[in-house]
Amino acid sequence: MQLQKQVIEALMTPQAYDENPGPIELVQTHISFVFLTEKYVYKVKKPVNFGFLDFETLEKRRFFCEKEMELNRRLCPDMYLEVAAINQKGRNIKINGEGETVEYALKMRRLPQDKIMTKLLEEGKVDAKLIDQIAKIIAEFHAKAETNKQINEIGSLATVKTNWDENFEQTRNVIGKTISPEEFRLISDKVGSFIKNNKMLFDKRTAEGKVRDCHGDIHSGNIFIADKIYIFDAIEFNERFRYSDVAADMAFLAMDLDFKGRADLSEFFVKKYIQYSKDTELLKLLPFYKCYRAYVRGKVVGFKLGDPNVCDKEKAKATQEAKAYMKLAAKYSGKL
Repeated sequence: MQLQKQVIEALMTPQAYDENPGPIELVQTHISFVFLTEKYVYKVKKPVNFGFLDFETLEKRRFFCEKEMELNRRLCPDMYLEVAAINQKGRNIKINGEGETVEYALKMRRLPQDKIMTKLLEEGKVDAKLIDQIAKIIAEFHAKAETNKQINEIGSLATVKTNWDENFEQTRNVIGKTISPEEFRLISDKVGSFIKNNKMLFDKRTAEGKVRDCHGDIHSGNIFIADKIYIFDAIEFNERFRYSDVAADMAFLAMDLDFKGRADLSEFFVKKYIQYSKDTELLKLLPFYKCYRAYVRGKVVGFKLGDPNVCDKEKAKATQEAKAYMKLAAKYSGKL
């Protein structure tokens, strides 16, 4: 941890870079340090282990940097550039410098923050034509995505159930805070019944090759609309969040558009995706997977309530946002 602290401090100085970085800005997530320079983004993974994610050793961080680049080049080949070694010689710490490798960074092309789809939605700059293009990209991506016996096993109904069980377990401590006891009971009952009553449908989808190596995190915060459309930040750290029915993958964006008050665009996205994929059967699973995506978002936002680094104002905001996601999940569960 002490060594990584030195690396982080070094990367805030221009001398640590191959090129003139211009102003350097650091953004943190719970799993990464992200350095924004004038032209590039450098992402360094934190040495954390959350069970479902393990970046504790330098070797694991290198492996997952390479995995992240490989997976994201499927949709963004010219955005993900290289896995750069961060080397130390004496007191000098430099990207691709001399000496011993002490850390790794994933180097990406920087795109304008004002071109992120979430912001464009807020500004009313996302129209049907754009949604049509996104639906086509995702349908074509799913058609080419890998599927095999191992992917089928990991993305099976048993894993779908495991993911739901984990969700319920990880939200018991926020019942009465971000989700009401009635909502919790309704969602768990409806989801349980749906899984039990639709085994044949899930098995049929698997047999027909609908379970694939997907993206795992398609929402408006992971889409840039710049010189072209970039769908980035696929999940690299856990296969059971990425190996899934294609319906679960596209349901994330459909839910996200609903959440942002654009049910019209959500409906149009689903319609166009079905048109391009010819997958009419996914409509039977759409409320189930929308419910799953809303619940996961509610859970993850709710994690901020227990984070000592988050201020009270931010916690109050997170509580309201998590409640809104849980209400939406409950609404979807009513359709199961």
